[in-house]
Amino acid sequence: MQPGLSPGSPGDPRPPTPETDYPESLTSYPEEDYSPVGSFGEPGPTSPLTTPPGWSCHVSQDKQMLYTNHFTQEQWVRLEDPHGKPYFYNPEDSSVRWELPQVPVPAPRSIHKSSQDGDTPAQASPPEEKTKTLDKAGVLHRTKTADKGKRLRKKHWSASWTVLEGGVLTFFKDSKTSAAGGLRQPSKFSTPEYTVELRGATLSWAPKDKSSRKNVLELRSRDGSEYLIQHDSEAIISTWHKAIAQGIQELSAELPPEESESSRVDFGSSERLGSWQEKEEDARPNAAAPALGPVGLESDLSKVRHKLRKFLQRRPTLQSLREKGYIKDQVFGCALAALCERERSRVPRFVQQCIRAVEARGLDIDGLYRISGNLATIQKLRYKVDHDERLDLDDGRWEDVHVITGALKLFFRELPEPLFPFSHFRQFIAAIKLQDQARRSRCVRDLVRSLPAPNHDTLRMLFQHLCRVIEHGEQNRMSVQSVAIVFGPTLLRPEVEETSMPMTMVFQNQVVELILQQCADIFPPH
Repeated sequence: MQPGLSPGSPGDPRPPTPETDYPESLTSYPEEDYSPVGSFGEPGPTSPLTTPPGWSCHVSQDKQMLYTNHFTQEQWVRLEDPHGKPYFYNPEDSSVRWELPQVPVPAPRSIHKSSQDGDTPAQASPPEEKTKTLDKAGVLHRTKTADKGKRLRKKHWSASWTVLEGGVLTFFKDSKTSAAGGLRQPSKFSTPEYTVELRGATLSWAPKDKSSRKNVLELRSRDGSEYLIQHDSEAIISTWHKAIAQGIQELSAELPPEESESSRVDFGSSERLGSWQEKEEDARPNAAAPALGPVGLESDLSKVRHKLRKFLQRRPTLQSLREKGYIKDQVFGCALAALCERERSRVPRFVQQCIRAVEARGLDIDGLYRISGNLATIQKLRYKVDHDERLDLDDGRWEDVHVITGALKLFFRELPEPLFPFSHFRQFIAAIKLQDQARRSRCVRDLVRSLPAPNHDTLRMLFQHLCRVIEHGEQNRMSVQSVAIVFGPTLLRPEVEETSMPMTMVFQNQVVELILQQCADIFPPH
């Protein structure tokens, strides 16, 4: 058989790209994924020609040399004319060529590092083969999440024909058009939508908060742009991870030390691929190992620990920050003794301000201390007290007196230890249970006088104020019993809740009620 057409004739018929390789429905992708590393068949002893990039060669059952295109899966049979000159025959459309169709590869956008080994002579190949080295190509889902450091609001996932070569990852606009049309005629490759320089980039498995999809890679370029790359096949996305990671590692070696330190690839997350990767490594023992092994990871962890230790050692102490005024201790939730010591007062300043404000606005207001104020406004007042030393309760925001009484009750509730300390709780309960009234009053009075000075002085001011509230009971409808019910559980409570809490609450209220009734005797005027 003689070739009927001259090589490279524009009229050469070519079979269409199989639809199964680029389906209309993008819910699933073909398992075919072009990776030239380790996939090229070496020329056999009967073949004097070198297998071109993008093709694999094997011997068929009828002992013929069969060449398969990695992109289109078309097959060409190598034959020889009567003069021994090889040519290629396509069984599908009976076309013949002197040479295999060239696999189109986008022109490289970065200069490859040429081998400097003088011992190994370079293979004879066309000049363009030395610069156009295709590392990987295939269909991937991709989306851009950040553009030069600016976060993009929405993620637009789309399928792209993706090419990795020359240290550049290229995403074409339309996967099906660019792949099928470009393979027939290189001039028909669509314009790349995104090109990502791998020099100085970082690669990691995307966390769940970045995408709900499975098998997602996160690629960050040197200029601050971020991309998410995904494929439904775990095996295919893993080979992409390895190819991109190796490209980053090779190019990072050319960066200055301080920049290459920031260009890292996260291999740790690849453990989730475990079973498949182990099979791949067993099947390909000559495959390149990840650039960062256990020793490298341990070294990185050691550096992180060292830097963290130095940072913690340089951190200023809490006391020094307080002295410089950077940290202001809060009022709500602070221990009573510590608060009085810090403010250098016998009674907390906030308690004094609240009592003065309530009495200034009138003790005849209905439901004083019983009616709750607006909770949101109370929390605003609390924040103001904790973060601003200059508190003005005459401000219009606090015009509702129930907000002030609610904040005062909240202050006492949030004390780490109540106004009646935990150590005195059982003694007060035991005293109120005494049958003899005189003895009961005497025991309660002695217990109150034995309290620590900040507790005793604050109780004095509070109970004297509550007695004045009770004196206006006809107008505000606050009797001794009403005030005791409000303040009993707040001022007197056990450290650990007991099983008989309802009965305990009765005794708590009775203690407060007794102190209110005998306030002049327990807290005599100065």
